[in-house]
Amino acid sequence: MAELIPSLNTCLPKMTAGEKRVARRLLDLLEDDYLLWYDIPLGKQRRYPDFILMHPARGLLFLEVKDWLAPDIKHISHTTVELLTNSGLKVVPNPIEQARQSAYQVLNQLERDPQLKNSIGKYQGKLLFPYGYGVVFPNINRAQFNEGMPEAMRSKVLPDHLLICKDEMTDSANAETFQEQLWQMFNYQFGDKLTLPQIDRIRWHLFPEIRISSQQGTFFAEATATSTDIAQQLPAIIQIMDIQQEQLARNLGDGHRVIHGVAGSGKTLILGYRCLQLAQVLHQPILVLCFNITLAARLRIFIEAKGIGEKVQVYHFHDWCGEQLRAYHVDVIKAQTPYWERQVNSVIAGVARGQIPKGQYGALLIDEGHDFEPEWLALVTQMVDPQTNSMLLLYDDAQAIYKQRRKFSLASVGVQAQGRTTVLKLNYRNTREILQFAYDFAKEYFTHSDDADIPIVEPQGAGRNGEAPVIKQFSNLNEEIAFCLRCLQNWQKNGKAWGDIAILYPGGMAGTRIAKAMQKVALPFFWLATSSNKRNYRPDENRISLMPISSSKGLEFDTVLILDSTFMLDRNLASTDTPSEEVRKLYVGLTRAKSHLVITYHRENSLSRALQAQQKTS
Repeated sequence: MAELIPSLNTCLPKMTAGEKRVARRLLDLLEDDYLLWYDIPLGKQRRYPDFILMHPARGLLFLEVKDWLAPDIKHISHTTVELLTNSGLKVVPNPIEQARQSAYQVLNQLERDPQLKNSIGKYQGKLLFPYGYGVVFPNINRAQFNEGMPEAMRSKVLPDHLLICKDEMTDSANAETFQEQLWQMFNYQFGDKLTLPQIDRIRWHLFPEIRISSQQGTFFAEATATSTDIAQQLPAIIQIMDIQQEQLARNLGDGHRVIHGVAGSGKTLILGYRCLQLAQVLHQPILVLCFNITLAARLRIFIEAKGIGEKVQVYHFHDWCGEQLRAYHVDVIKAQTPYWERQVNSVIAGVARGQIPKGQYGALLIDEGHDFEPEWLALVTQMVDPQTNSMLLLYDDAQAIYKQRRKFSLASVGVQAQGRTTVLKLNYRNTREILQFAYDFAKEYFTHSDDADIPIVEPQGAGRNGEAPVIKQFSNLNEEIAFCLRCLQNWQKNGKAWGDIAILYPGGMAGTRIAKAMQKVALPFFWLATSSNKRNYRPDENRISLMPISSSKGLEFDTVLILDSTFMLDRNLASTDTPSEEVRKLYVGLTRAKSHLVITYHRENSLSRALQAQQKTS
């Protein structure tokens, strides 16, 4: 069976009766190597072909579906149709012309990409895959067209080979015959089977919203740009959501939704896509919350790059609490507890008293949900307008590093997502070697819960191989720092950009010491040591990122060096004790590295022994 994006159940509420019939025939009669998209806007003009079909050997096909009845068609020209509707006679576009324009709007863009064109042979300079377009009439039989219109007229305004009619798509339709009719719609047929990178590249052009990097070009270049200019702007290597991620992102419907994804599974990417969706349909502000100040800064950059910064508000949770107190003139409770804790309690009390209104936002999206206290979740779920009731919660309990998680059900804090929870197991960020090392190192310390709401999920690699992590032991921190500087200089000589490198540390003086050392040799870096620096973090700048591991959650880098990795905050622990929080923290650091991971240490303790043991088995 072919795959429809979004899924049929998601599409059904907005489909016409004819579109439902067409969707079911496509799913029933096409093999599983077909990809189908329904009602996806294309480009700046936002023309909507009803269905887009892609097949590795067949190419790309655009279909319009018209639920018209034969008696209602009063006149057809090459460009228009006079159609009798419930509101009288209307002039609408000829559906063949409508399909043609949708197709060529896309094809003109694809032809500007050198990697999608034939470089040699008869079809040099042309797209390396076939394409076509056509129209489906689920309520009109072929005989009705033949009887009501001379063949010479049909060939000009509704060519037979570009149509599929009601009697050709019945429940008993033959799959081979049906597919043959589809491929008669192609202007020509040639070429080798499309490779997966080529398919991804076509998807990258078709659907800009699923691109992973917001800086990878635009869908339609400005009218003044030449084809050569556009080709030069296109990236040689592109990154987009895979089919599973795209399907999930497009299937997110109304109500409360929960996504439990392992590190590197694309949770934040899906959150960004959901923001894009909601910004197009909601008039109220959309709230995005996370626990990590640095991640909030990164998310703001992502949202701004998508052009929806005016509609989407991104906050670190405690900053949001502070904004609520200031906006509604609520005093902070006086007590001996930490200020941030009193802030939260003051907002909770303010909502209870009616000083702070509920339902302020059209939608709420929470990243890093695993670090939210149940009281925080109970608070923020009240901020969603009950009319929209739109909420998305994303988490990975393996990355809950701040405290032992407290057992509670999501329903008990107002998350109404029973039956609407998705688990993402595939890790796309790390190489197999890095992922396996990180998980094997930490898996014994993960707290497995009996609570089905928030399980621990073992990550699975998506298939990319690379170098094994490098572990280096030294006598003291000075030696670690000297080694780190040599690594940085060698990476730079070998062409690695500074912005692709991060230096992480668990705590202690390692950050201060390496910052001074890098400053002394004039290396460009940004140190996320204060709340102010974290809020002003720009991951798109070409500087080394230096930060505590706890600030790196939600971020990723090609190359990561973890300095003083066996540092533990509690020095009074027995040498055999290893708090799960320390292991989880180091796990987070390990899984920030996409391709290259270096770990250094000089402290001898249970963490160093665990690293040594894992190194021997890797």
